[in-house]
Amino acid sequence: MSDTKQKVKEFYDSIGWQQEKDGNFQNARYEDLRPVSAEYIQKTRLRISKYLAKNGQFLLDAGSGPVQYDDYITYSNGYQKRVCLDISIQALKEARTRIGDHGLFVVGDLANLPFMSESFDGVVSMHAIHHLAIEEHPRAYDELYRVLNPGHTATIVNGWSDPLLSRLGEPLIGLLRKLAGRSEKKKKDWLNEADPEGTFVRKMTPQWLMQEVGNHIPLEIKPWRSMSTRYLRWFIQPKLGGKLFLKLVFWLEDVFPGFFGRNGQYPVIVLKK
Repeated sequence: MSDTKQKVKEFYDSIGWQQEKDGNFQNARYEDLRPVSAEYIQKTRLRISKYLAKNGQFLLDAGSGPVQYDDYITYSNGYQKRVCLDISIQALKEARTRIGDHGLFVVGDLANLPFMSESFDGVVSMHAIHHLAIEEHPRAYDELYRVLNPGHTATIVNGWSDPLLSRLGEPLIGLLRKLAGRSEKKKKDWLNEADPEGTFVRKMTPQWLMQEVGNHIPLEIKPWRSMSTRYLRWFIQPKLGGKLFLKLVFWLEDVFPGFFGRNGQYPVIVLKK
């Protein structure tokens, strides 16, 4: 196992998938759980289902974690079994607690799936590929496509490294941080920090994805959520019409999926076989 994967495994086994005092997993701190954002967050999670077959025998959840949100559970409602694969044993223990006999649980590597080709009627992968070193990203997409049955779809939620909409908002966030007396936020060097607050993440660009993956796998880029948690927390406030604004954002994402898929923070990458 590479050093990167070992560190990711250790983080999620010991920290990321441990429950905190509020009943949420530690990893939930990277989500905006405020009531003002709840409707938007739920609707973006449920977008995944519209790209998947409504029913089938096996749904693969690649990098499943603990299937931590109820909305995630709905993806496999029409399937006989949900196969949860993760590098973290703690993740799979929690997933078993949440979905019980509906699940099958496999410790495995997202870039080297231990399954026969054309084994699944649906595939989901939520925020998992970005934990791999960049040179393994194409292999992970290839593997998800390999195990997918013909005529079916895989949906992958990933994140762009420096999307346009984020670049446009960063100067304002910087100004707000200064007004609030907060220092500039610095990126973490996960592999070299003795006690990092999170774990290794490596994101990419739409251009890289099309060049390295789209040149041999048919794919579409759709919006999952164009606003990051960081943006939601800074700009979406209940007393300033936050809920109404997010309704508008969600509508725009649906009306202009090409623009928001490529320029928002989190795309849904849809592989059709």
